Amino acid sequence: MIDTHAHLTDERLLGDVEGVVSRAAEAGVDTVVTVGTRAEEWRRVVEVAARFPGVYASLGVHPHAAEEATEENLALLRELVGEPKVVAIGETGLDYHYDNAPRPAQRAAFLRHLELSRRTGLPVVVHARSADDDLRDVLADARDVRGVLHCFAGGRALLERALEVGWYVSFSGMVTFKKYEGADRVREVPADRILVETDSPYLAPVPYRGKTNEPAFVVHVAAKVAEIRGEDPEETAEVLVRNARAFYALDGAASAG
Repeated sequence: MIDTHAHLTDERLLGDVEGVVSRAAEAGVDTVVTVGTRAEEWRRVVEVAARFPGVYASLGVHPHAAEEATEENLALLRELVGEPKVVAIGETGLDYHYDNAPRPAQRAAFLRHLELSRRTGLPVVVHARSADDDLRDVLADARDVRGVLHCFAGGRALLERALEVGWYVSFSGMVTFKKYEGADRVREVPADRILVETDSPYLAPVPYRGKTNEPAFVVHVAAKVAEIRGEDPEETAEVLVRNARAFYALDGAASAG
């Protein structure tokens, strides 16, 4: 299995990153994409990816920190995305639920990430929360970018726009929650466009709800996705791995630091 989105440099995981990676391997999760969300952690993310053959990196400015998408930081981002094991840009996007950064700053930063994706050919990882209308507008002009809506919890209109422009959609441990209301969305994503993730250390799936999440638990997300879609779990797992490898172009990425 592949955990397509985790935060191994979060303080809750970084202190035991070797154990986290080892437990993932024991659970059959041999590949993890670890995501950096602020300039201050990008080098650390690259270093962690370099330490472990099955770990890759994605770098960007989270919408919560959009005001940190300065020219200086974006110059550093352009430099670091050239590292061998950096396979994506982000996470970036829009979050109007918390509004931790001004919306204009979020939109401007998001567009700069899309521009970098176009220049480099790397896919973009997008955080989307309570901003469906603006995201739909941006995606209408992003047909030339390979992207994923990570930890998807948006509405049908946003989902349809993402699929229309050829983007992928990723689901997290939320699909296992008792009150999860997005099962229809899980079923609506085409088989060749669906991904799974942990978003660890957040959103631990059942039966680990309330605990620190980690990549090993992505197998529970995959199993629930198969159940919701009425599919064979092993066949779904194979599809999910194939999709992740295609989205991140992992077959062409460096496998060792």
